[in-house]
Amino acid sequence: MNINSPVTDIKGIGSSKAGALSRLGIFTVGDLLNHFPKAYQNRGAVTTVSEAAMKIRLTGEASPSALILTVGTDAVSTTVKKGIVLTKFKAFDESGVCDITFFNQGYLKDTFRKGTTFRFWCRPTFDYGRLQLSSPAYEMCIPGKKLDSIVPVYPLTRGISQKLITALIKEAMKYAISPEEHLPADVLVKNGICSLQYAIKNIHFPESLEALYSARKRFEFDRTFCTATALAMKGEARNSNAPAMLGADITPILSALPFTLTNAQARAVSEISADMSHTRQMRRILCGDVGSGKTAVAAVAAYIAVSKGYQCALMVPTEILAKQHYAELAPIFARLGYKTALLTGSLKPSDKKRLQSDIGRLDDPPMLVIGTHALITDNVTFRNLGLIITDEQHRFGANQRAALSEKSQSAHTLVMSATPIPRTLSLVYFGDLDRSVLDELPPGRLKVGTFTVDESYRARLNGFIRKQAQEGHRTYVVCPAIEESEPVADDPDNIYDIDFSAQENSEPPLKGAIEYAAKLSAALPELRIGFVHGKLKTVEKDAVMSDFAEGRLDVLVSTTVIEVGVNVPEATLMVVENAERFGLSQLHQLRGRVGRGRAKSYCILVSDTKNEVSKKRLDIMCKLSDGYLIAEEDLKMRGPGDFFANGGIIRQSGASVIHSSEDTDGKLWESAIDAAKALIDSDPSLSDTKYRRLHQIVTELLKGSENTIS
Repeated sequence: MNINSPVTDIKGIGSSKAGALSRLGIFTVGDLLNHFPKAYQNRGAVTTVSEAAMKIRLTGEASPSALILTVGTDAVSTTVKKGIVLTKFKAFDESGVCDITFFNQGYLKDTFRKGTTFRFWCRPTFDYGRLQLSSPAYEMCIPGKKLDSIVPVYPLTRGISQKLITALIKEAMKYAISPEEHLPADVLVKNGICSLQYAIKNIHFPESLEALYSARKRFEFDRTFCTATALAMKGEARNSNAPAMLGADITPILSALPFTLTNAQARAVSEISADMSHTRQMRRILCGDVGSGKTAVAAVAAYIAVSKGYQCALMVPTEILAKQHYAELAPIFARLGYKTALLTGSLKPSDKKRLQSDIGRLDDPPMLVIGTHALITDNVTFRNLGLIITDEQHRFGANQRAALSEKSQSAHTLVMSATPIPRTLSLVYFGDLDRSVLDELPPGRLKVGTFTVDESYRARLNGFIRKQAQEGHRTYVVCPAIEESEPVADDPDNIYDIDFSAQENSEPPLKGAIEYAAKLSAALPELRIGFVHGKLKTVEKDAVMSDFAEGRLDVLVSTTVIEVGVNVPEATLMVVENAERFGLSQLHQLRGRVGRGRAKSYCILVSDTKNEVSKKRLDIMCKLSDGYLIAEEDLKMRGPGDFFANGGIIRQSGASVIHSSEDTDGKLWESAIDAAKALIDSDPSLSDTKYRRLHQIVTELLKGSENTIS
């Protein structure tokens, strides 16, 4: 038996159990050995009956505990109302007696015989003057046989119990040939990493807490090292036929801009210009908070491309933002002698067809093409695409960004975001993506005060909205849904990380923009209140937005359609209803809609959530104002996601295979990444035979991911 053998080679696994295991992604012995525990129980720390009872009486509750008890009475099963079978008996240790009850497991009356000793594990209670154990986990104590101190807890599926999966893994470890080590020996020694064989044994059945830590460290290092090696190999193979845009004179575009670049913008332009002067494809992310001037930097990059005879594609997530960019950039590029085109889904078919033809014409001058997802349709063929820019990068899926890159196999790539998604931020750490940061805001921009409140503050919040209007300011109110009767909003402008799942109905009900606008109008009849959402026709949306921007409305109630592309300096208050339903990046983007003028601005997050993860997310928003720092917290909370396609799907966030990134040792990541880069520097294709197994693993990771970008 080896790691590639089918699980049916293991004793006790027939077709039925094999079918159940397949639901866990387990088909081979190797899959079974790589089915890691999701948690561990420290059953080696044994307490006594009297100690457990005393803790409950003093604190009111007890934590899960291990007790070694001798059965004092034979177990008796009785059937009570509704056919429930109770199996009861008493057990004791030197300090006292407790009652043990199992539900609907009548067969256990033959297991617990008077005088036998077991180790029980559960969260005990205290009732009827005695300690109570309800359906505890149990193991018989056999003289001369040592029980495991640290017991694994595995992810399960229907038909697979903890006892069964534990037994199957033990059986596989007994007979399976050990997997071949794939990490280089010098890497293991230098970084204090244990062998693969030791790690597999101790990730499942650790000899001690220290051994468990060593195993977890191995697999976290292993995952990071293999990912970094694959990305480094991919980087080495990156297209070296990109257009070298040497000696571009950016003086004309700088003179055409209505302001002088900040030092941070100038630095970013210099970094991007240097990248675009080489034949190796640029892969760079431009990070900067809302209002830091990312668009101006993108305009300079686009000018470099068109001035050197190449087309530039600027893809944005919404038509509103596309039109805003077009309105700002088209006049500037026209004065400099270059065409700008706007391609969106709402264009008339005849206009769209004409524009698609213009983009593909060989005799046309260089062109800046601004568009939405319409840019990645099959009908769009670029004639000479030299630069691809993706704005609001977190609003697109990895495969969508890759689809645009496939329009040209050699174009330079620039992505922009105030809050990079976890996967993208991880790629920066891995060195697969270069980073430019705009860490300066234009003069006069004030920090937006951010607070979380619940429904008890509603009257005061309405009063604050009224006060803003009286002072000549305006207010946004964002709701997660269009209508309250639609728990899953299909607003076309919503982003992907909004959480419409109610988590077993534990979250407060959703507020809809339409109903809430009516309620707010009734509460504040003296104010002019409008609403907008993604289902409205473009003409209707534009009219409402214009009314708000020009001061004909005091309050705009909206879905996330206003997340990008709206610039109203007089707006000083952002109220986010059901704030627990939004991701960190989206909350930060919404907050960026205010604070654009000289007046002090505020963001109020309204939530009655009881969910601890949601509370933590909102707390981060109140404490941090830097989008990049928020993105780092998002990475810690959600994990890095998938770096390579798995069945054509790439998750942009998600926990690692062993534990979440929140537990990741940053130095361990750095060491693994540095080791991988050093290895690829010395052997770019892993051609040495000693790297045979590592090469297989890396090749498998890279399969199908050649054109996938951050």
